[in-house]
Amino acid sequence: MRRTGRTIVTVMAVACLFVLVAGMASAKTIETDVVVVGAGGSGLAAALTAAQGGARVVVLEKMPSAGGTTSFSEGIFAAESSLEREKNVVITKDQMFTTIMEYSHWRANARLVRNVVDTSPETIEWLKEQGVEFKELLPNYPGGLPAWHIINGRGKAMVAALEKNAKEKGVVFLYNTSGKKLITDQKGSVRGIIAESKEGGTLEIRSKAVIIATGGFANNKEMVKEYSGFGDELVIVGNINKVGEGIKMAWEVGAAAEGADVLQLYRPGVPGESTTSHLNAAGRQPYLWVNQDGERFCDEALALQWPWAGNALANQRGRIMYCIFDENTKKYLMEKGIDLGVGVMVPVTTKLVNIDQDLARGVEKGYAFIGKSIEDLAKKIEVNPKNLQATIDEYNASCATYRDKLFAKDPKYLQTVKESRFYAIKLFPATLGTLGGIKINYKTEAVNKDNQSIPGLYATGNCAGGMYGDSYDLKIPGGTLGFAVNSGRIAGKNVLKYIGK
Repeated sequence: MRRTGRTIVTVMAVACLFVLVAGMASAKTIETDVVVVGAGGSGLAAALTAAQGGARVVVLEKMPSAGGTTSFSEGIFAAESSLEREKNVVITKDQMFTTIMEYSHWRANARLVRNVVDTSPETIEWLKEQGVEFKELLPNYPGGLPAWHIINGRGKAMVAALEKNAKEKGVVFLYNTSGKKLITDQKGSVRGIIAESKEGGTLEIRSKAVIIATGGFANNKEMVKEYSGFGDELVIVGNINKVGEGIKMAWEVGAAAEGADVLQLYRPGVPGESTTSHLNAAGRQPYLWVNQDGERFCDEALALQWPWAGNALANQRGRIMYCIFDENTKKYLMEKGIDLGVGVMVPVTTKLVNIDQDLARGVEKGYAFIGKSIEDLAKKIEVNPKNLQATIDEYNASCATYRDKLFAKDPKYLQTVKESRFYAIKLFPATLGTLGGIKINYKTEAVNKDNQSIPGLYATGNCAGGMYGDSYDLKIPGGTLGFAVNSGRIAGKNVLKYIGK
């Protein structure tokens, strides 16, 4: 009977809130406890946590549905989780905290990192309670920490579970509706938001707190150029309509900036090619990479730590590189498979049986080149033939002695370039998103330039700075999703305290 009673109460609450929303066309102002701006992994975690604590929650989502880039995610990090215990995997919170801080050279916000790491095992249990299933633990690269909790059904399944549970808890979702301007009182506390529907209708939502979870600004070329220096050469992966309005709103009410220059640099990629493209997979192998001068510029095995590969390419003229290989290596990729996987979608040893047709498509689009000789290939990719020949001669000598005298690459990734035909794949720097903007404290409260919290304003996920130094940390697998969901839950809990729930 008690369970039935709770169900009736929940249904009544949802009905009341939906009646309220239905009247928005005529009523320009509504009231609630918490507004969450953005319905990705971070926003959903924040909204559901607040609702489970008894808060009335309205979520604004400018897209027609929830999820954002979280829908494309694969897994989430955690230390000392129940799944790690079951698999006899020992990764302590202290180990994870130290790994993150040392990677950032202690530029990350130590108390924020500590809070996120300490929350991580509890978050795994919370997600399981919401119906999210985890199917395995993996590292993100050979020899890495097996702390990547792979989600059954990937991020899309997690989004569906969190959205469903949030609606059952009475959370009201306003899709096709964007946050435009924060409302503040005379003391500077945030007291709501002005929103706008896709059709142009304006709505004023009065609330006790606002959580910004809009996912960064990867699709705002002007902001990306201003803060990171990257221009049209940057390939944007998995981001749609992320233009930074949430960050700008917070800055307008006095929030300080942090981490706006940090990109989640990805493996170099071919514009327009999918993650599962065999053209992309071949180009991302750690064989021979050259810049526009026909010279090697890094240990190609940096592809294992792909943010480092992105950093190395960012220093090259024009930020363009070519992956060079010969007919023997192409046969190896087709018959033996790739040596470096692309996440769980194109795992290691995947045989590139579609490489010929993908190369043909690349040739047509100007991103792949085939030469009968090194000189012929050099002319097609417009690099100095003598430079390219010298580079290949030096590289082949390293292959013969199993020692890379230049960059000390692991010899297992040394593949000679000798047998005609010769191939080149043109690659550009790629990013999975921006990783900062609003300065926050360890409670995810937005802070001003004096490091004082702005009452009623919180920021989470890719809108918030402080989790990284100058580069994304791949040593912690599932880091972006981990920060998103954990920071969302931290925000939800602290909002409940702030509004007296």
